[in-house]
Amino acid sequence: MASSHRSSPPVPQSKSSDAFFKKEPDSAKRFRPVQSLPDVCPKEPTVADQHRWTIYHSKVNLPAALNDPRLAKRESDFFTKTWGLDFVDTEVVPSLYLPQISKDHFTAYQLDIVQREKIHEKCKTVCPPKDTFDRTLLHTHDKSRTDLEQVPKIFMKPDFALEDPSTFNMVLPWSHFNTAGGKGSRDAASSKLLQEKLSHYLDIVEVNIAHQISLRSEAFFHAMTSQHELQDYLRKTSLAVKMLRDKIGQIDKVMCEGSLKVLRLSLTKVNCIKVYNKLKLMAAVHQTQPTVQLLLSTSEFVGALDLIATTQEVLQQELQGIHSFRHLGSQLCELEKLIDKMMVAEFSTYARSDLNRPLEDECQILEEDRLVSLVFGLLKQRKLNFFEIYGDEIIITAKNIIKQCVINTVSEIEEIDTDVVVKLADQMRMMNFPQWFDLLKNIFSNFILFLKRIKATLNVIRSVVLLVLDKNQRSKEPGEAPVQKNAPRESAVDTEVAYLTHEGMFISDAFSGRDLPPAAADSASPRNVCPDSEPSSSDSVSEPECATDSSSSKEQTSSGTAPAGIETMIGEDMKLSELELVRLANNIQELLYSASDICHDRSVKFLMARAKDGFLEKLNSTEFVALSRLMETFILDTEQICGRKSMSLRGALQSQANKFVNRFHEERKTKLSLLLDNERWKQADVPAEFQDLVDSISDGKIALPEKKTGAPEERKPMDFLIVDGQKYAVVGTVLLLIRIILEYCQCVDNIPSIATDMLTRLSDLLKYFNSRSCQLVLGAGALQVVGLKTITTKNLALSSRCLQLIVHYIPVIRAHFESRLQPKQFSMLRHFDHITKDYHDHIAEISAKLVAIMDSLFDKLLSKYEVKAPVPSTCFRNICKQMAKMHEAIYELLPEEQTQMLFLRINASYKLHLKRQLAHLNVVNDGGPQHGLVTADVAFYTGNLQALKGLQTLDLNMAEIWEQKR
Repeated sequence: MASSHRSSPPVPQSKSSDAFFKKEPDSAKRFRPVQSLPDVCPKEPTVADQHRWTIYHSKVNLPAALNDPRLAKRESDFFTKTWGLDFVDTEVVPSLYLPQISKDHFTAYQLDIVQREKIHEKCKTVCPPKDTFDRTLLHTHDKSRTDLEQVPKIFMKPDFALEDPSTFNMVLPWSHFNTAGGKGSRDAASSKLLQEKLSHYLDIVEVNIAHQISLRSEAFFHAMTSQHELQDYLRKTSLAVKMLRDKIGQIDKVMCEGSLKVLRLSLTKVNCIKVYNKLKLMAAVHQTQPTVQLLLSTSEFVGALDLIATTQEVLQQELQGIHSFRHLGSQLCELEKLIDKMMVAEFSTYARSDLNRPLEDECQILEEDRLVSLVFGLLKQRKLNFFEIYGDEIIITAKNIIKQCVINTVSEIEEIDTDVVVKLADQMRMMNFPQWFDLLKNIFSNFILFLKRIKATLNVIRSVVLLVLDKNQRSKEPGEAPVQKNAPRESAVDTEVAYLTHEGMFISDAFSGRDLPPAAADSASPRNVCPDSEPSSSDSVSEPECATDSSSSKEQTSSGTAPAGIETMIGEDMKLSELELVRLANNIQELLYSASDICHDRSVKFLMARAKDGFLEKLNSTEFVALSRLMETFILDTEQICGRKSMSLRGALQSQANKFVNRFHEERKTKLSLLLDNERWKQADVPAEFQDLVDSISDGKIALPEKKTGAPEERKPMDFLIVDGQKYAVVGTVLLLIRIILEYCQCVDNIPSIATDMLTRLSDLLKYFNSRSCQLVLGAGALQVVGLKTITTKNLALSSRCLQLIVHYIPVIRAHFESRLQPKQFSMLRHFDHITKDYHDHIAEISAKLVAIMDSLFDKLLSKYEVKAPVPSTCFRNICKQMAKMHEAIYELLPEEQTQMLFLRINASYKLHLKRQLAHLNVVNDGGPQHGLVTADVAFYTGNLQALKGLQTLDLNMAEIWEQKR
């Protein structure tokens, strides 16, 4: 049966079957290793992140998710599987973002699917049911499956291969082929049985194969028929394609081959032009180093830097990878570092030559074009600390200015022997004040010229920085940069400057017309600008073509670097931020302030060197005022030039002014003390010059009158000082005190900075005069100091009148100082209020002293008074005599009003003592004899008192001497 199966083919063969059917492979090849199919459901990787989602977590549908065979156990439902046993089923709140779906939403789908459903139903009616066939097929399938179960599973494995020794041993055991031990017949039977078993297995498999082929024979023969038709169709198609290819070949020879050759030649031409342009560019780049050397020889640093930057960009973009230029980039970097050092050295040389040239030179700025070029180059290289070099040169030059001025002045003074006195400081200290004052004036004038020169130079530098800043700000504005329409691609080299080489070739010439059609190349004019300029792509204008020699290039450089034209030098490669530029501009402005401070500091050191031996402290008022005015003028001039106050010289002036004020005050206080110690408190004559001095004050201004140069008029001195129509009897000390006070006020006018100190010192002087005069007169100190025998009422009255004169001028002095003080200093004016109060108290004490003198006299005389004849009594005669003496002593010294007030107080004291004595004597106004005697004495007293000059109208009210009756 097995042989019959092997001899009869399962399907008939046709004539054309030889082309499609191959010979059955032999048994050796039938058991070749079979490549296993890929697992359609591969297992999940054993090591993976359990929280990371992979493709193995995807599920096709809900049954697939619930019946996943890879799960170790079955969860109760889908949700507890995913979220755990703690999941609680809750009602889902309808989403606000999802629409509510109704049947109306499926209406369009139903209308679209109706036609397809009709076609499907029609096909179901055409095709008969296959239930019978399916039952037969199922029965046959079950029978075949039962037969196939007889075949061992090893033959059904996809990796079955007899080459594997273990597989071979399982299929063909060696025990069946072992003939040793006299068991040959039994082994032969076993081998035959094994062969029959294998043949049986083969028959079962072939029968199943034949059965499967018979079931699908109809489809197989239909496929064979379709294969023949397809082969015929392919044959016809091949012939049609061959004819089409022949026609296309003929068309290609006739119509396309020539045109394509023209295109290839055109492309070859373009490539050759590119190669030529590249060679031209390489030739231009090759000349970079000699050109840089040529530019550096003429100090055109900006042009050299621009050329290096352009060449570096060309090397990085256009000539990248050129082997012959592999070292050129590093060489240019070293050359750029060398240029940085050269520019710093050149700027240092320029600063030195600019600051050390003669101050008489009218030119404010030295080689402005050179300065602008240097500053622009330093900015381009980000050397932002170049202003520090200029600051160091300012310090050195300021020292040299003072030194040179001292040398020039000393050389003109014959009294100073420079061979004996070697040091300049010692030579300077040998000058007198006029010589030293002229030297200081010369130094200040030189410093003013020096600062003006510095300001002009720094303004040029600052203007360059501000222009670069302005250009940066304008370049950031939207719509500022124009769009290049003719260029097919951006090229940084096109926006750079073209530089002249030794052979007359520009780098930009190598780019002219490249990658452009001939018409565009003709229309694009090359930009050839001078080596020292660097126009940006947005602000470039057509420049005249540079000459082909270095001399013409240098001429254009010198003419193109003026401040008005430096915008053309500002390119887009100026990589400075706005913050850096603003900080640099501020630092340059601060350098001007620093220059002013340096001049002031050097001036302070010059002053201190002269003040070591106390020279400045020994100056008189006129000399110190002249010095102060000179220094104030210099300070104001420097503030006007630099725009900021420098405090060092002002502080030194204030320090010297304080020393001057101390010496000024001590001299006058000592002078006043000596005058008071020698004052005999007698009325002094008033010279005409003091009257003129007082008259000048009455005009509203406090100033010492100028000395008349003509012949002096001989005017007699007056007895009194006339002030605002009032007569003041004064002592000589007060006249000099008034002059001293005016000197204080005049000093404040000359040196306003010492107003507060002068106010304090003047207050101290006035207080000293008040206290010292009180000690000498009221305290009777003049008895020991001067040797007076006694302090008379005339001395007291004269002292009071002198104090009143000072009190009269205190408001004038206060107003003078108030106009020269700052509002915040007005609190110091309270000193004058205190002084006025002290003076008034002193005047009141003098008046009280005069009254006390008469009071003691009344007490002495009236205590011995007796009411008896004769009338007037001796007591009253003595009282009237003393009253007359008192009146005679003070009437010419005090005003009439004060005299009357004084005698009213004396009369009150007299009435008090008389009343007390009458009460003691028990004399009453009863009209008796004693009353009459007392009335007669009182009438005598009243008549004598009212007979005195100025007291005629005095109301004595003598009725108060009597006790009032109760």
